[in-house]
Amino acid sequence: MDHDMIELAFALEGRVVPRDYRLRLCEALQRVLPWLADTAGAGVHRLKLVVGGDGELLVSPRTRLVLRLPRARAEAALALTGAELQLGEYRLCAAQSRARELLAYGTLYAPLVVTGDADETSVDARLRKELAALDVAAPPICGRWQSLEGGLLAGCSVMLAGLAREQSLRVLQAGLGPHRLLGCGLFVPHRSAAAVGAPA
Repeated sequence: MDHDMIELAFALEGRVVPRDYRLRLCEALQRVLPWLADTAGAGVHRLKLVVGGDGELLVSPRTRLVLRLPRARAEAALALTGAELQLGEYRLCAAQSRARELLAYGTLYAPLVVTGDADETSVDARLRKELAALDVAAPPICGRWQSLEGGLLAGCSVMLAGLAREQSLRVLQAGLGPHRLLGCGLFVPHRSAAAVGAPA
């Protein structure tokens, strides 16, 4: 990757969001940051939420809105501070932010990677092809199949282990598969193989 990536983590004010919130969040972010969709490598991590009732997820004081961006776009992204994000009938507000560097770990985990393939063999082959393009030989370890946003996002969690530092950084910066702004294909450092089957 040619761009140097960084993360911005915004505190969130709000109560609840719908279970299928990703498309609405992506649209709300682009109303504030219209350049986001055209920024190579940009991504939005899934929100860490608490399961509630009536098809809703609860926003906790620890929930953060985390954007992965080229460093050159970090200052422009601060326009989110204090912005209201309207997700249909639901409302969030982005508060103060903190910049975070990407950390290279030997084991990386993505809660959801979408490839467009319907069977495990095809998914594995496509992931290996993308990894080979990054000069990463680690075999992908796929977790349980998931379907979100009315079936638009169908895929599985993926773990990569035994990565050298440069390999880890390449995966962190590039990700795997499409839909980065919907929280797909974004890897984070991980220390336990147990999370492979965790829900996205």
